[in-house]
Formats: sequence, C-alpha cells, structure tokens
Amino acid sequence: MPSKKIINKKSSVRQAQDKNLKSEKSTVRKTVVHATAKPTNSVRGSLSAPVYDTKGTRHGSFALPKEIFGAKINGDLMAQAVRVYLANQRQGNANTKGRSDVSKTSAKWYRQKGTGRARHGAKSAPIFVGGGVAHGPKARDFSLELPKKMKKSAILSALSMKALAGEIKVLSGFAKIEAKTKVMDQAIKKINDDKKGKSTSLLVIPAKPKDAENVYRAGRNIENLKISSANLLNTYEILKYKNLLFMKESIDALTELRGSSKKN
Repeated sequence: MPSKKIINKKSSVRQAQDKNLKSEKSTVRKTVVHATAKPTNSVRGSLSAPVYDTKGTRHGSFALPKEIFGAKINGDLMAQAVRVYLANQRQGNANTKGRSDVSKTSAKWYRQKGTGRARHGAKSAPIFVGGGVAHGPKARDFSLELPKKMKKSAILSALSMKALAGEIKVLSGFAKIEAKTKVMDQAIKKINDDKKGKSTSLLVIPAKPKDAENVYRAGRNIENLKISSANLLNTYEILKYKNLLFMKESIDALTELRGSSKKN
C-alpha cells in the first residue's frame, strides 16, 4: 500500500512540473515576440505620435506614414529576424586541441600488462594533464541569412507594433541642440517622463551623420540610450528598447527608403 501512494505522489509532481514548463515556454515566447492580445494581422489607418522640442515640451502631434507604421504585424517573422540577428553576432572563435593536435609523445608510455594500471598508448590522451581535450568546441560559423524582403517586412512589422503601443515619439529641432550630455539627458528624461533614467530608449537619427552631429555627441554617453541611424535600423533593436525617439529628418529618410524599395 505505501508504495502505491509514493508512486501516485511522484506522478502528480511530474504533471505539475510539466504544466509549469509549458506555462513558462508560452510566457517566454510572448515576451520575445512581443505579441499582442489582439489578432496580429490588423492594420490601423490614422497613426500619430507626439512631438517634443529640445526642452522636452510637447508641441502637437505628427502624422506617421501609414506604409511604414501601419503595416501588418507578423510575430513569427519578427522572431525569425531576431534569431538571425543574434546568431550573426556570435563570433564562433572558441577552439580546443584534440589529442592529435597537442605536442605529446605517441610512444607506449608503459607496458600493456602487469602494472595494474589502465592501458595507455600515448600521453596525449585526454585523461592526462597536457593531453588533448575530448569533445571540446571547435571554430565554426554561426551566421544565418534572411532575404531582404523578409528583413524589411520584419522591420515594418516591428515599427507598426511600436506605433500601436504608443511608444513612438518625434523630436523637433534637435539638429541644433547644444552638444552637451546634461542638456540631452534632461530632455530625454522629460520626454519619457522618467526622472530616474531607467527607461530604455532608441534614438533614430538621419542617415547622414552631419545632420545630427550634436545629437550624437550629446547622447553617446547617456545610460539606457542607444543612437542609431535610420538606414541601420534592425528588428532586434526596435523590440529591445521601450521608447523609439525619431528625429523628423529620420522619418523622412525612412519614407525615402520605403519608396525606393517599391520602385525596385
């Protein structure tokens, strides 16, 4: 009788563990893909974002282009783009020497029988100090490829999701901002309504660095702020940072890129 009770307890514990694992996997997938509760294949017509000046004061709203910020949201495609991006960041330089690579004698160390010890034919065996490594890592290429059309669709999907969540803000007049970290830091904290500066932000500048030289100098040392040009945007960074701060000139650059892709 007691043995049956123990077996029943073990099976109930395993069932509870399986349920917990399934729930954890589902929550992890939701956080990685940033999927919404509503159907993901929805299109919004009118899109707008608040406009802020260099002092962090709001001045009206900016109409976001529908072809960029109103595209269909594809969670699976965004997850694939993130996976490709992270895989391409891996160097794959880890390399170990096997027993055929180390410089050790291959002569018979001691006789085969009569010593009471295990049989060995060389000091290069992994069991000895200075010997080769058994099943160690080797240099390999982790890079993956994603077609250009899929890459652009994933970026548009991520931008559209951020627009639906209301996490896009437009900056006006920042091209002439003073190149001081203190001035930029105060403006960013006021725009994000974050006094402690813990909120992460991605600041998108125009493709030409000369148009935002002061912005880059003022914001490059601010914690939790990443500066990226419009032509180097990727799905991973769009989803990683909570707030997307666009200079007006950078949105124009995105519109030009979208128009050129249609012509091609």
